[in-house]
Amino acid sequence: MNVLFNHLPTEELQAIDAAHHLHPFTKGADLNKKGARIITRAKGSTLTDSEGVEILDGMAGLWCVNIGYGRDELAKVAYDQMRELPFYNTFFQTSHPPVIQLAQKLSELLPGDLNHVFFASGGSEANDSNIRIARHYWAIKGKPTKKTIISRHNAYHGSTMGGASLGGMQPMHAQGGLPIADITHIDQPFWWGEGGDMSPEEFGLACARKLEAEIERLGEDNVAAFIAEPVQGAGAVIVPPSTYWPEIQRICDAHEILLIADEVICGFGRTGNWFGSQTYNIRPDVMTIAKGLSSGYAPIGGSAVTDEVAAVLDSDDFNHGYTYSGHPVSCAVALENLRILEEEGIVDTVRAETAPYLESKWRTLADHPLVGEARISGMMAAIEMTPDKSARAQFANPGTVGTIMRDNCFNDALIMRNVRDSMIISPPLVITKAEIDVLMERVVRALDKTLATLKADGMFKPG
Repeated sequence: MNVLFNHLPTEELQAIDAAHHLHPFTKGADLNKKGARIITRAKGSTLTDSEGVEILDGMAGLWCVNIGYGRDELAKVAYDQMRELPFYNTFFQTSHPPVIQLAQKLSELLPGDLNHVFFASGGSEANDSNIRIARHYWAIKGKPTKKTIISRHNAYHGSTMGGASLGGMQPMHAQGGLPIADITHIDQPFWWGEGGDMSPEEFGLACARKLEAEIERLGEDNVAAFIAEPVQGAGAVIVPPSTYWPEIQRICDAHEILLIADEVICGFGRTGNWFGSQTYNIRPDVMTIAKGLSSGYAPIGGSAVTDEVAAVLDSDDFNHGYTYSGHPVSCAVALENLRILEEEGIVDTVRAETAPYLESKWRTLADHPLVGEARISGMMAAIEMTPDKSARAQFANPGTVGTIMRDNCFNDALIMRNVRDSMIISPPLVITKAEIDVLMERVVRALDKTLATLKADGMFKPG
């Protein structure tokens, strides 16, 4: 029996999916009426659906398939590891070779003295761990009141109770009684949407200083940590002004709070360096890793901590853990993924060749009548659609235009994601210059088609 059901007609697969599968971040009733798009195989940067249509994946799955699809090496190491040791836990004072090797390899790759990793199954779990780590760290140091964690509006740190609370996504907070206690949020460094009359540099400083004001409001003795993505990915690839991160670092240092860099998206080459913290000169005490750690081939994440944080945690019991922390198969897959990234020079190629090439093309999108800003950091980018560039105006009913544009991309065999009326990409790091050319052609066609629809329907005007 083919358990993958690849032999079934699309309509039958859609019907089974609708009958039994609850999709994430989806209104199921609407999806079930039209049917999910069924992806059956993939290679490099290209997906193939159940109808045989080849689709350029501009999102690397969910920001994660850094080495591209179809690398048999990862399948082989997973097979070999399953035969050797399919599972054992890291509770009960035990360990195993794959988790030991991976922890050591990460200590070589991670910046600064982030030499210790607490493993999880993904970024959401790792950020839940970070809440526990930060609060337990300060309790051990005799400062148990330091437990509030400051985050940012429109940030994304996962979908668990803790991760979603750390994140600043209002639609998520509206469901399930979020955020949990002792988590607060400050403004995001989104100059296009919130910068007003300030220059980007002025706005970056003003935004960073919101952190200092929040620390003063709460009291330094009550603040455990500040968590932020180097670039806000799911928030619409919000690239901070150049003044932002240096000031954030100064504030964290001055007020004795832990700096947590969430590198779930930015890590493992996405910004043109191994980590976004290197791109933006951040010195985190804790770093969240996932996604590109295994290029999405196996579930894995973790919280990397400095020597000093680890020494404090090691001085007491840490009553926290997951069944699949350091799963041997996931660790083996991650190790092979890191070997490929390193030995094939993929991160170096992104930094020196393909990211600059993409940027040179992407910036030109700002000349399109529908685009107000084209922002980019390495291999993640966004365009901001607007009816009035000079006023940085929004459309009525934010998200409507983005949905039209997204569907136009999908219909032209390009996966591109909308966040409100921003369109974002995060392609596999192995995307070629020729594929970038195809991506750009399809983006421009979708913009042209979207603009024509807006004009025809009288929607090309500020809200």
